[in-house]
Amino acid sequence: MSTIAEQFSAAAKANFEANLALYTDLTTKAFAGVEKLIELNLSAGKASLQESTATTQKLFAAKDPQEFFSLSAALAQPNTEKAVAYGRHFASIASSTQAELTKVAEAQVAETKRKVVEFVDLATKNAPPGAESAVAFVKSAIGSANAGYEQLAKNTKQAVEALETNVNSAVDQLSQAATKGAAHSSKK
Repeated sequence: MSTIAEQFSAAAKANFEANLALYTDLTTKAFAGVEKLIELNLSAGKASLQESTATTQKLFAAKDPQEFFSLSAALAQPNTEKAVAYGRHFASIASSTQAELTKVAEAQVAETKRKVVEFVDLATKNAPPGAESAVAFVKSAIGSANAGYEQLAKNTKQAVEALETNVNSAVDQLSQAATKGAAHSSKK
């Protein structure tokens, strides 16, 4: 039978390896999300540059100020719609990346909690007589840490949900404003 020190050493090593795997997985998922956002921004920038060139050419071809302003108003609506679509796509990428990161972190925390409880139970069985108060203290500390983490996870999840709601609301308001603006400019 191994000693408590050997068990602790093995548990610490397993914990280190689990944390390394967690950080690697989180980093990979975060980079994947950033990569998607960069891809979105590059394609949006490229499309914007091409459309700006075409728009400028159309505006320079206007024969009088009224045609220029009519073209300006007509060209503004598609740009607003594209901005709304961009905002929705951006929010979707951010939301899915956050969900993946949360899922990985929650799975790791659950596994770590299971291992800690397993280790404490094993250590309790092998604890020398008279160590009951130390074992109770460790169990209490673990319980407090778990409760703190669960509250932090709950608060973080609520904050992310609130952020998503605010982003979606802002995109919806922009969309409504763009629709009203287009309706107003087409009545002129």
